[in-house]
Amino acid sequence: MAQENLISDIKSIRLGDVSINYDDIGKGEVPIIFIHGFPFDKTSWDPQIKFFKEDHRIITYDIRGFGKSTAGKKKFEISLFADDLIVLMDSLNIQKAIVCGLSMGGYIVLNAVTRFPERFSAIILSDTQCIADSIEGKKKRYDTIEKIKSEGIYEFANGFISAVFCEKSKAIKKELVESVRTVILSTSKETIIQTLTALAERSETCSMLGNISVPALVICGKEDKVTPVIQSQSLANNINGSRLKTVEDAGHLSNLENSDEFNSAIFDFISKL
Repeated sequence: MAQENLISDIKSIRLGDVSINYDDIGKGEVPIIFIHGFPFDKTSWDPQIKFFKEDHRIITYDIRGFGKSTAGKKKFEISLFADDLIVLMDSLNIQKAIVCGLSMGGYIVLNAVTRFPERFSAIILSDTQCIADSIEGKKKRYDTIEKIKSEGIYEFANGFISAVFCEKSKAIKKELVESVRTVILSTSKETIIQTLTALAERSETCSMLGNISVPALVICGKEDKVTPVIQSQSLANNINGSRLKTVEDAGHLSNLENSDEFNSAIFDFISKL
């Protein structure tokens, strides 16, 4: 999604039945791991790599089935994606990390931090929420699955693009919008269907927020219509000691739409850890 190729040494690692494509860049005592949202890939974090790589160890990876990672044969579930995160950390000899997840990446972080709290130095939850899908929300996802099965993913990609970007981004950041569209269209129909099912069937994590004891930052685009600011405020209100940072001129992809403000928020947060 970035305009330049930031990565020259592409790495992959075998985790059980899947091959995970990842980047491991820079040096630092506590790594920062970034987990992308649906239906994107690790290139969505290129602005963060560029900003943080000089002074921190940065790890980004393609969730199974996305980007250049293989899908494997297991049923997609948020808990499986969280297990992959921990196994990846084990394989890279990372005992603890600061982990940032956007949208579905945030679901993965919340699932993992409640099950493996000792593996986290801090968490960053971006444009995400703790609630499960409502009955209406599940129906909408399953209706989308049926439409994708019969018509493919082109119209799905167009609708997704319309929803995730704020109006300003759609008007003046057309190259960014098109790069995101390209990533969506490069994702297999099977991966999108499996992941939509996993999202529809995910459990709520709101009831476990009070158990989170590591430092937490919540970030949300001020114009996010997919996971509105009210959901981020709920996260911040219920995680002890956490705070909410809203990002101007940004919708659901706040890390891309206003990367300067997004990066500054993370920099300020980790500087005080």
